[in-house]
Amino acid sequence: MASNMDRRRFLQLSAGAGLALAGCQGLKGASAGKGAAPSYLKDYADQYRDDPRQAARAWFAQAKFGLFMHYGLYSLLGRGEWVMLREKIPVAEYVKLQDQFTARNFDVDFITDLACEAGMKYVNLTSRHHDGFCLFATKQHDYHSGAAPARRDIIGDLSEACQKKGLGLFCYYSYAADWWHPYFYAREGNWTYGRPAYEQPQPEYKWQKDEDFRIYVDYVHAQLRELLTGYGPIAGIWFDPIMGFYNRPDLFPIGEAYALIRSLQPQTLISFKQGASGTEDFAAPERRGHSLADRLKKPEHQAVARQAWESNKDKHNEICDTLQPSVWGYKKADDSKHLDAAEVHKRLEAAWAANCNLLMNTGPLPDGSIHPDDVKTLREVGRRLRRTS
Repeated sequence: MASNMDRRRFLQLSAGAGLALAGCQGLKGASAGKGAAPSYLKDYADQYRDDPRQAARAWFAQAKFGLFMHYGLYSLLGRGEWVMLREKIPVAEYVKLQDQFTARNFDVDFITDLACEAGMKYVNLTSRHHDGFCLFATKQHDYHSGAAPARRDIIGDLSEACQKKGLGLFCYYSYAADWWHPYFYAREGNWTYGRPAYEQPQPEYKWQKDEDFRIYVDYVHAQLRELLTGYGPIAGIWFDPIMGFYNRPDLFPIGEAYALIRSLQPQTLISFKQGASGTEDFAAPERRGHSLADRLKKPEHQAVARQAWESNKDKHNEICDTLQPSVWGYKKADDSKHLDAAEVHKRLEAAWAANCNLLMNTGPLPDGSIHPDDVKTLREVGRRLRRTS
């Protein structure tokens, strides 16, 4: 359907996206003062005063295009973001990567300028991925970028750049998988999301019974509170992985987490892939929209998955995709296989035709720089969009 979309329809969608492609424009002082709209919501200021969440939803429906970035310790190895699990790297060995994490070329001004040049309206960065390492200076532990040689609060740096340029900042957060935290639930059989399949027990893992999981939940809530009180306006919290939730939905107090987010920043949108409770602001499936119920073994878990997807599928949603062939974190073996601008343009057409935004991912290189092929592609996408807007 996407490749056959007629030019007139695509031009209509491009115009509807509100693509001010000459560059992003922030709103000076927009996030200062009680009741002032964040800079990314400057065009929705009146609606924001009446109903921040609805203003954010209206903005999101017109944003159309966002930049996703998977960056963390796994980037140093160049074998994708699941390398700790797939290669069964022991916890004690994996955490040593923190001593090599400099992020010296993670240039937030360059990244946000690139997003603007590409016609994107928001940026989503992995504040914490499944390996547990945080790109913000959490007070919960020292396993974060501020305590690494980088000595940087990367989320903080990116937040400032986004506010200056009127971009929405989304924080990806791995709620339903943590291969580092002592009290995440244990691996069950062949299920991959709990823990890597280590041959020997990991002394760092302390979980023994379901009641222990509350320690992890309290940790998550503490970190969400940090993100939503210390980093200015947050456009969205983007939870992952939904299959980790579907495997043990009884352990996750989704209602508590969502209520906490909305109490701290009412305009902050919530997504959890295809959906956990169905009360998410939008769904964000990978590459295409579909339920994951057929991948679950237990009927009660299939029911949760189907109900959540049915409740979310007709909203203005988001398709997430990656410029690499498959994985999301940097994979050196795929250096010559990244998407070109023509292919990204097709995926934009498909997403927009399906009433979805496109969230396109790049995996920054070990030093934090953006892959040169991705820079070239995104700049060309922006040029193409400017020609059609």
